[in-house]
Amino acid sequence: MDNKTEVTQFILLGLTNDPKLQLPLFLMFTFIYLITLVGNLAITMLILLDSHLHMPMYFFLSNLSLVDLCYSTAIIPTVMVGLLIGDQVISYNACAAQMFFFAAFATVENYLLASMAYDRYAAVCKPLHYTTTMTAGVCARLAVGCYVCGFLNASIQIGDTFSLSFCMNNVIHHFFCDIPAVMVLSCSDRHVSELALVYATTFNIIFALLVIFVSYIFIFITILKMHSSSGYQKAISTCASHLTAVAIFYGTVIFMYVQPSSSHSMDTDKMASVFYTMVIPMLNPVVYSMRNKEVKNAFMRTVLESKLSLGL
Repeated sequence: MDNKTEVTQFILLGLTNDPKLQLPLFLMFTFIYLITLVGNLAITMLILLDSHLHMPMYFFLSNLSLVDLCYSTAIIPTVMVGLLIGDQVISYNACAAQMFFFAAFATVENYLLASMAYDRYAAVCKPLHYTTTMTAGVCARLAVGCYVCGFLNASIQIGDTFSLSFCMNNVIHHFFCDIPAVMVLSCSDRHVSELALVYATTFNIIFALLVIFVSYIFIFITILKMHSSSGYQKAISTCASHLTAVAIFYGTVIFMYVQPSSSHSMDTDKMASVFYTMVIPMLNPVVYSMRNKEVKNAFMRTVLESKLSLGL
């Protein structure tokens, strides 16, 4: 295979070519990104500053917020620039960088959701041993493992994708440099690379889902054995937000990646991609925190302390 790459830049077709839709879409994505930015930064800082939230559950939540912010930042600003000034050209290296960071942080989120499921299992099923099971060291190792898996997976996938030759066709039928959308442009045999993408993504998803599934089997068994209605409601409330996020994230990712490229519809993929690159990072702070009493109390404490320090 000749690995020489003649393409030096790519052209992103974006979401629409209709000039009438570009400004409304720009305003909508700006609003989404601002909510994502403020929401995830606020949660991260609140958990960092409030000692009442220095627990494993919120440690993983702060990492999830950071990851959501990072992988949405890898995508949304480029989309906004394209909609505002019509510049749909992205350099070869910028495309590779965008693809790398998105793949890395999306994979980190995949494993963070699994780690959070294990944390919920320990909290609900083994409450008396929770503090000794989920120690600071265990939490740190789980988090580091998530990041290592994410960046290792991204390195392999991006290396595999850009080892292909790109000749004349440089028009990406997407609004960002997603791996399947770029891979189809290759003028070399990409069959092995496509299979590698499907197998690697399937392994990552199935492994994380297996951890989540097994954790929740034990959680539901424990809940069914509870005789206290307050304990039952607390357990359900604790797990509901995580299950909602899991369903949204994995439903979209499975739809996008665990299928051959021949069955992909680019327009359908674009709509699904908007959901997991923009909507999910915006919704996670709401899903996890706005319904959480401890986070609300921490927020009120922070506001009250700020007022007192300012003498208001």
